[in-house]
Amino acid sequence: MLTSKLLLRVQRIALDPRLRWAHDPPLWVEVFVTLNLAILAADIFLAHSVNHFQKAAEYIPFYFSIAAPVILATVIALRWMRRFEAPWRDVGYLVGWLSVLVGLGGVLYHLESRFFLDRTLKSLTYAAPFAAPLAYTGLGFLLLMNRMVAARSTEWARWVILLALGGFFGNFVLSLTDHASNGFFARTEWIPVISSAFATGFLIVLLVSDVTRRFLDACLVVMLAQAFVGVLGFWFHMRANLFEPRSSIFDRLVNGAPPMAPLLFPNLVGLAMIGVWALIPHLPEASSGRSWLGATYERAHPGAEKGAKD
Repeated sequence: MLTSKLLLRVQRIALDPRLRWAHDPPLWVEVFVTLNLAILAADIFLAHSVNHFQKAAEYIPFYFSIAAPVILATVIALRWMRRFEAPWRDVGYLVGWLSVLVGLGGVLYHLESRFFLDRTLKSLTYAAPFAAPLAYTGLGFLLLMNRMVAARSTEWARWVILLALGGFFGNFVLSLTDHASNGFFARTEWIPVISSAFATGFLIVLLVSDVTRRFLDACLVVMLAQAFVGVLGFWFHMRANLFEPRSSIFDRLVNGAPPMAPLLFPNLVGLAMIGVWALIPHLPEASSGRSWLGATYERAHPGAEKGAKD
């Protein structure tokens, strides 16, 4: 009885008109991209401080990550509060394509740092992380997709999942190459490699197979595990940096284990769950029983038709 009253109260809160943003997955994607571009500014600053921004080109992603979030936040607010669709659409296209170019250009720039000279697996492992700039490309594609694909459709949800899948595969590559640079000194360094491979496999199933809502419950468990791995990795990296014998904390953060890298895991969990949540109304319930995510979605959207079609 108490549980039912609590659920009804939560449902009334969720349906409050002032919380309409909570029922707008495309808005979540916009906020996700904006926040991530802003966070990348700090990440770029630490990464490129290793060589003190030796080349002028290294400032490009840094300045882009400072300006783009401000611009995006402005057009998002204009669309949300004033219903200005044209600025949101056009500026989003511009920032999206620029982000794609910054990412692809960064990949070529990082590869040129050593791989194009030696062309060996060792050069990939010990050079600048060649896959890292693809974060910009993925965020750019998110902005473009959010304007080109019909919101709340099956295709929209699966595009979001696909881009989250790309992020987890990138995490797999980065975890493998970064930790290979010290020969996987600690056994715990294998955790993100195995974890990201596991997440990649689960998300692929959502794209290539017909599943029921019960499978989404399994995906939720896997995603929560990824978030835990990310927090655990952040603690391991920070612990290693704090005990490193260097002159200052900033020097330890710049030259030691990258503290923000493991936080990509919980970050991508957020993106993947946006796609999973948007996919729920397009999937049937399993014959063996209702899924937890399915029941939660129906309580949050009591008027939505089960198994909505595009």
